[in-house]
Amino acid sequence: MPTEKLTRQKWQMFALTFTALFLEMMVIRWVPSVVHLVAYYANLMLLSSFLGLGVGAMAADRRRELFKWFPVFLACEIATLVLCRGGVLGATASEARFNSLSPAVFNAGILIGIFISNALVFVPLGQRMGILFNSMPRLSAYSWDLAGSLCGTLCFGLFSLRFFSPLTGMACVMAIFLAMSAPRRWVLDIPIFLAVLATMFATGERSAIWSPYYYITMSRVETPHVEETEPPPDLLTMRDPPVYGVKVNQFGYHWDAALDPSRYIPGTRRAQFMTDLTQQYLAPYLICKGRDRVLIVGAGGGSDVQAALRSGVKSIDAVEIDPAVIQLSRRFNAGAPYFNPRVHVQVDDARSFVAKATPGYDLVVFGFLDSQALFSSMSNARLDGYVYTVESMRSAYGLLNDHGMLSLSFFVTKDWLAPKLYKMVAKATGREPLMYFADHQMILCVPKDRTLIAPATLYQFHRAVFDKLGAIDLPTDDWPFLYLSRKTIPYDYLVSIASLLALSIIAGVALRGTSLRLGDMHFALLGMGFLLLETKSISDCTLFFGATWFVTTAVVAGVLLMVMAANLVAMRISAPSFWMYAPLFAILLLLFVIPRENILELGFAGRLLWTLAMVPLPVFFAGIIFSTTFRVAASPSASLGANLIGAMIGGFCEYLGMAIGSHQLSVLVAVAYLGSLLVLYHSRRSGHGI
Repeated sequence: MPTEKLTRQKWQMFALTFTALFLEMMVIRWVPSVVHLVAYYANLMLLSSFLGLGVGAMAADRRRELFKWFPVFLACEIATLVLCRGGVLGATASEARFNSLSPAVFNAGILIGIFISNALVFVPLGQRMGILFNSMPRLSAYSWDLAGSLCGTLCFGLFSLRFFSPLTGMACVMAIFLAMSAPRRWVLDIPIFLAVLATMFATGERSAIWSPYYYITMSRVETPHVEETEPPPDLLTMRDPPVYGVKVNQFGYHWDAALDPSRYIPGTRRAQFMTDLTQQYLAPYLICKGRDRVLIVGAGGGSDVQAALRSGVKSIDAVEIDPAVIQLSRRFNAGAPYFNPRVHVQVDDARSFVAKATPGYDLVVFGFLDSQALFSSMSNARLDGYVYTVESMRSAYGLLNDHGMLSLSFFVTKDWLAPKLYKMVAKATGREPLMYFADHQMILCVPKDRTLIAPATLYQFHRAVFDKLGAIDLPTDDWPFLYLSRKTIPYDYLVSIASLLALSIIAGVALRGTSLRLGDMHFALLGMGFLLLETKSISDCTLFFGATWFVTTAVVAGVLLMVMAANLVAMRISAPSFWMYAPLFAILLLLFVIPRENILELGFAGRLLWTLAMVPLPVFFAGIIFSTTFRVAASPSASLGANLIGAMIGGFCEYLGMAIGSHQLSVLVAVAYLGSLLVLYHSRRSGHGI
């Protein structure tokens, strides 16, 4: 092959994988702001992208060139999202979701339609990648594939943190596509792209703020549909200051307001609202008498912080994972809680801060964290999943001094949620919590002082007890699902998974038909095992270091670097060897035998050393197995497609964690790689290639 042509193909592969990675991450980031129900299904958006890429790669041998259809498929997806904009999250009996309606309102067809339209967008990219794999030296092509993916991950991480804009991101994707397409088609493609950008601009909120985790808008409580961009110049001193509602992904999240009823005109609805709100946050201080040090996790807009300041606390550690939420409070909160010198703001994951905090607090407050998103597109656990676990509560309780108190506030949306929270806190602390209710608002208090006499009421909150509690599945680090009533997979997840699986089977049979080979099964099992392995790596690192965007991005980038290193080593290995599975199985066994709880007990340096050793190694050996067998595959594009669809199936298997816990998923990783080994062994013995 001429050097010039090969060089051009390498850069095409880099551009394609960069575009695919950047686009799939941007879709996952942007779509929940358009259709709220997708916020809880971000990982299914990722898996539908895998489906599109895999189907496209399998279609590489087809005569019809699909790359030119990318603008049309993209326009169809944007149209689908706009048409589904009013789709509201459906409720299920087994999962608590904020701002959801009855199951009758939920239309599973909307969700499935979004997933299908998203998969279609990636089919042209996958086909072009498959064509390049068929025409280039395989491991060289794979190296450029990985380089594009790594660059896309890092660029999107920076873009998402500092400059995120759906319009800018989509325009970049369009520009790369136009650079790869024939100029004669620009006359057709550019008008479609302009129409897509115009639609996104017309349906988006110009005043919205993109944090690393959420799409945020601000409005006054009296005018919830009017977005606010600037506060009054005299906000901090004015009489009757405005009360701002903060929305994330279109729905209410918290209030930015001065927790001082004396600043509001007596007798007005605003004054009464603020009186009730102030009492809600002051309630724990009627029990806890210590005022030296207080820790607030999930500080949000600063209401808990203001309550601590009004109660005379001398030093407050306010932990909030989202820096944009802190900045908005500094601009729009008339109480100015984050400007007070007694307040020490910590932008960190709550679990991460608790692990490194100095004990001796008079009060540890778990505010209304109420996560409305997943912590990663590769997991089905929510952003606060590892905060509301028995182990997390136990760690927080251990930070108290001898007269301290743990307080947890929650808005209870399901009948089973209050008993679950109660038993979780009781299990963690070894004491029965004091429980207070006011409508759906719940406060749990666990003072260390056993002689304390608890009041019957805390303002509008009344003391309550449970007559009898049955068996309850408590959230733990192995099963971090506070919002599930029991160990199960909600039906709407099953419907979506079944639909995408059916599409995969139909597409695979239609494209491969009688040409299906054992190699397809081998590479599908490798994809399944690798996706589960990567997901486990992200979950473990999240538990060890916090559910922040940085941790997730660093793990994904680290995984890609290790796969690149494995591919370079594979280039120097003459043929696949069964012995490459031995170190992989040994490390998987070690990870299964050693509980994560033991690693959590280590200091930061110990957890870091463990992570640097045990996360890269299985990825490295899995990468060598893939690269050495991929080099001898009969059809590179078909093998790549099978691998991507296998990764999608691995993502579906990750939902089993809702029913069996995350630790048991390690067994599935081993099963997948054992299956690939058996298929490879059978193909060798039968004399058939893979």
